[in-house]
Amino acid sequence: MSARDSSLYRIFEGETRIKRATFLAVIVATLAGVAALTAKTSRHATAQEAAPIFVKKIPAGYRDWKVVSVAHEAGGLNDIRAVLGNDIAIKAYRAGKLPFPEGAIVGRIAWTYVSSEENNKSFGREQSFVAGSPTESYLQFMVKDSKKYAATGGWGYASFDKEGKPTDEAAMKACFPCHQAIKDRDFVFTKYTP
Repeated sequence: MSARDSSLYRIFEGETRIKRATFLAVIVATLAGVAALTAKTSRHATAQEAAPIFVKKIPAGYRDWKVVSVAHEAGGLNDIRAVLGNDIAIKAYRAGKLPFPEGAIVGRIAWTYVSSEENNKSFGREQSFVAGSPTESYLQFMVKDSKKYAATGGWGYASFDKEGKPTDEAAMKACFPCHQAIKDRDFVFTKYTP
């Protein structure tokens, strides 16, 4: 090998070392990026899994909300109920807007229903029923917050007894699976009754 060939070999060998070092640096940077992205995604997934799906506080002023509809539920529930909406929910209901906007809250108050002796005397027969005592799940709410409640269709669920104590989480876990049957109505059972 001549001196000229030897210097060319060293130049090519040097370029190969630089190329190898550059290639190695790119691989290390790529692996570091993948590791960081995986860790971030994992933390995000864990945060979503741990995100609450239950509302723990009764919304202020719910008794002043407007009526969406009323219903009588038979079977195991056997109650009468009023379904209410905050201003955001009522506006969406009236406009027929689905999905409901962020901040919409739909509430439900339920009572046992009892025969009204006083009313029945006036009618001359047994036909009148009125609200009795609050049911075990006296108050229920659905709160729209698509980020906070992403795991449950964008809705947080709440249920409280007549003393305002939240229903236990084990019972609350049945809410979203039940509401999935009406996903096309943004998971809300009650339709607006003008």
